[in-house]
Amino acid sequence: MHNTMSDLSAATVRYRERLSPSLWALVSAAVSAPMVALVFVPMDATFALVIGLVVAAALIALLIAAAPSIAVEGGELRVGRGHVPVEFLGEPEVFTGAEAREMRGPGLGRDVFHMLRGGIDGVVRVPLNDADDPVTAWVFSSRTPDRVAAAIRRAQQQA
Repeated sequence: MHNTMSDLSAATVRYRERLSPSLWALVSAAVSAPMVALVFVPMDATFALVIGLVVAAALIALLIAAAPSIAVEGGELRVGRGHVPVEFLGEPEVFTGAEAREMRGPGLGRDVFHMLRGGIDGVVRVPLNDADDPVTAWVFSSRTPDRVAAAIRRAQQQA
């Protein structure tokens, strides 16, 4: 049996999560259709309806396409556009509820890389053990923070 490229990439993926927008954000984007249509009604009602639907569909597609992702693969933690090798990471900490609110607010240091999303309760904090990096930790939102922390630990054991 031989390994194809897709088999190899699937084998290196430990965890992947896309922080897609909440249902309320998508509904808010869809509400733009009648607002845009009202602007163009004086020209033509059919034209206004089409333009409104196109704008709403484009906004929804943009929200979904621009949603950041979290991945632990190939010996790296990727959060949005940032990435760091797992050997520079410390023990991940998981926060939910009031602790997560604290981490997103007063507990968020100024020397921390962060990617926080509204509507997502879980927060993961991972200390950074690199003397050359001014960033001391990574703090990011996750819908399944326990699974992210476990994937980071597995990747650290394999590195």
